[in-house]
Amino acid sequence: MYPDEMVQPMRDELTAIGFSELADAAAVTSALEKEGTTLVVVNSVCGCAAANARPGVRLSLANDKSPKQLTTVFAGVDREATNAARENMIPFPPSSPCIALFKDGDLVHMLERHHIEGRPAELIAENLIEAYNSYC
Repeated sequence: MYPDEMVQPMRDELTAIGFSELADAAAVTSALEKEGTTLVVVNSVCGCAAANARPGVRLSLANDKSPKQLTTVFAGVDREATNAARENMIPFPPSSPCIALFKDGDLVHMLERHHIEGRPAELIAENLIEAYNSYC
């Protein structure tokens, strides 16, 4: 578990642009049961990957098409919610950060940590925009 004062600025980066935090398994289930597209960001304190993931997500939302619902869980903090989200991301192994796009509850696009780490925010955004244009 990370201290709240350490993770709060990272949480705020996403909630400030309209993301809802999912705090438990029931919230994850409820979010994924909704019709339409849902973006789930597994947030992380990892500076090498998460530092570009959050700005990449922000840049991607400037696209004409974007997910109907924006959600996030925080790895290492929101354990129950993170585990529930990851169960819905199978067959992909757990990684953080990661970004998943669901449509009508089905996983349709996944960015794992190895797709994020070492890549600039703009490249992450381009990948997400392609997914939005296909599924949103």
